[in-house]
Amino acid sequence: MRKAFSVLLSLFLFSVLQLFGQQDFSKIEIKVQKVSGTVYMLEGAGGNIGASVGEDGIVVVDDEFLPLANKIEAALKGITDKPVKFVLNTHWHGDHTGGNPHFGEKAPIIAQENVRKRLASGGKTRFGDTPPAPKVALPVITFEDNVSVHLNGEDIHAIHVANGHTDGDSIIFFPQSKVVHMGDDFFNGGIFPFIDLDSGGSVQGMIAGGEKVLAEAPDDVKIIPGHGPLGTKDDLRKFVTMLKETSAAVQAGIKKKKTLAQLKQEKVLAQWDSYGQGFIKTDVFIEILYDSLTKKLSGPQNSHGHLSH
Repeated sequence: MRKAFSVLLSLFLFSVLQLFGQQDFSKIEIKVQKVSGTVYMLEGAGGNIGASVGEDGIVVVDDEFLPLANKIEAALKGITDKPVKFVLNTHWHGDHTGGNPHFGEKAPIIAQENVRKRLASGGKTRFGDTPPAPKVALPVITFEDNVSVHLNGEDIHAIHVANGHTDGDSIIFFPQSKVVHMGDDFFNGGIFPFIDLDSGGSVQGMIAGGEKVLAEAPDDVKIIPGHGPLGTKDDLRKFVTMLKETSAAVQAGIKKKKTLAQLKQEKVLAQWDSYGQGFIKTDVFIEILYDSLTKKLSGPQNSHGHLSH
């Protein structure tokens, strides 16, 4: 049984590293930044980690890659000697849940119910396939719409935002500290986001999630993005505006019956090309928007019929 678990864990880890890029994790350092109140942000490789730290223990939001788990744990011990009490996953992707096998042995993992389903069954993204996760990596507490964790004087609210980055996204509100962790429904720093259409994501849902935070969060809120530096409402507003404007540009081409190839050739997103310097290049983002707005697959596809880079 132990051997079978080891094999499954190895396959899961290998696929995650293949999807999100081979890295020399020995060279990665975990940067710790105090955000506000009880909340810290940890940056290493993969998605940004949030942590509420106080006398009751630690609530961790996302846990990056498994090879970094010991470094993440050491960084947390540099803040407090209190134990991790809960782990929240903002969505199922391996650069946010890769550390689950480590932290799942120490504390209950909480996530929207679709996160557990996708981790348990495995899934496909435009960049490849992910096999089922080992049992220890699965959320043991799931919710449909929202859940609250009351720790460290915080009423931590995880709110499901439908069909944004994926179909299992949660935005995490720390109201007492005036902090929000948006997971991959917010990419900060002037880069295009990845919208995982194969996992139920859509640009319309991502826009709606951003607008929800803009409407409900205080003006002085600090926003932890899935990727990029700590942000403000102004940063999020700029991101949502970009999503709306790029979507409108692609939609205008679709209404004129233009093909995806024509939209790329015409450089329909030339005005926003500076956003294409990150993981998602401009032509790939045109594909993502085109697919999301037409609700059909297009562009390069893998053997399973799903989009691939």
